Amino acid sequence: MMKFQNKTVPFKALFFSVIAAGFIFSACGEQQERTNGDPDELTGEALKDTVQYYTFQYFWDGAEPNSGMARERFHVDGEYPEDDKHVVTLGGSGFGLMALIVGIERDFISREEGIDRFERILNFLEDADRFYGAWPHWLDGETGETQSFGDYDDGADLVETAFMAQGLITLREYLKDGSEREQELAQQADQLWQEIEWDWFTQDGDEVLYWHWSPNHGWEMDHKIEGYDETHVTYVLAAASPDHNIDPEVYHEGWARGGDIRFEGHEQYGYSLPFRHNRAEQYGGPLFWAHYSYLGLDPRDLEDDYGNFWDNNRYHTLIQREYAIENPNGFEGYDENTWGLTASYSLDGYAAHRPNEADYGVITPTAGLSSFPYTPEESQALMENLYNTYGDRLFGKYGFYDAFSVEEDWFPERYLAIDQGPIVVMIENHRSGLLWDLFMSSEEVHEGLERLNISYR
Repeated sequence: MMKFQNKTVPFKALFFSVIAAGFIFSACGEQQERTNGDPDELTGEALKDTVQYYTFQYFWDGAEPNSGMARERFHVDGEYPEDDKHVVTLGGSGFGLMALIVGIERDFISREEGIDRFERILNFLEDADRFYGAWPHWLDGETGETQSFGDYDDGADLVETAFMAQGLITLREYLKDGSEREQELAQQADQLWQEIEWDWFTQDGDEVLYWHWSPNHGWEMDHKIEGYDETHVTYVLAAASPDHNIDPEVYHEGWARGGDIRFEGHEQYGYSLPFRHNRAEQYGGPLFWAHYSYLGLDPRDLEDDYGNFWDNNRYHTLIQREYAIENPNGFEGYDENTWGLTASYSLDGYAAHRPNEADYGVITPTAGLSSFPYTPEESQALMENLYNTYGDRLFGKYGFYDAFSVEEDWFPERYLAIDQGPIVVMIENHRSGLLWDLFMSSEEVHEGLERLNISYR
């Protein structure tokens, strides 16, 4: 093992990250000028190693120091409020737990370092604000207090909590057969997820889950969780809960909208999507819908009464690539190796980029890179093109920056946790199936899927 940038890194990662990637580091660990070499010098598995390593650092080197949680955002350019530096995100931190597991298995950090970080995060979560077992969207990483996400969004966020629970279950399965200390952490992670009162979020027995509840505004937001979108794992975990599970009809009438989730007769570029959003997305919507629920929930052979999830996610990804090739709005930079629209930073703030009505010429790297399991060849070509074509305009200390626009010559040096996490995790699921295997080894997950009549691998 060798030391690099004050972090323990195996020689393989050191070689790929320093030599092949073309970065030069001074003795004090500061990033210096990137050299311009042969654009084909970093491809294939070497580039996967490099992208995973640097993106992982968002959750390691870039984590909020007190809590160990993932910062909501990190701006390399420093242009964000000082007090924002301690705002941590629940969903992004759930993804971060899974990225930390990847970091241990890929020897980016030692197992002992990872265990120390897990302990810090779990202790923080145990003491942080919760509402009927659910955490808010944002927390103050120094105090554990709720940070408001909107006018009425200052309490429980069930979907963000589900993303954290997905990470907690994965972590439990990873640690449960380890040392005495690791088994204690596994039990702590287990207790945190089991304390979530999923059934309470049906508002006294409604046949649907509700996204938000506030101690100050109650159910004011009145946001039903209905498919198809990024929230599928919320219902699976709600059905899987040992003590607070939902009736299967909540899934079938809520998530599946009484069967209206079926996208009958749909076809785009020759691909038929099984599922439709409640507002009918002809192109499948932003691509994060195919990622967030499936970091741990294995979509291979996953099928319910309404359709096949692997087919939906693969076709969704291929439709977006075909859309970029067609490029109906004529944006500079779109082609078969530069594609992917999803929620990210945008030219004017933040946007859920998607074909047609929310296409602003902005490509978001996580869209295609987090689709690696669905489109391995196409995502590899995208990754090689982005890295070797745009260099350090697009790739920095925590991997690919969040979004860019060739049309507007816009390359902001900014990151979002919820976009970086799926890159690390889904590349790993493509390479080894690690996170899928861990999460799907949970007996409760099996029971939840069976209660909802969802078949799985």
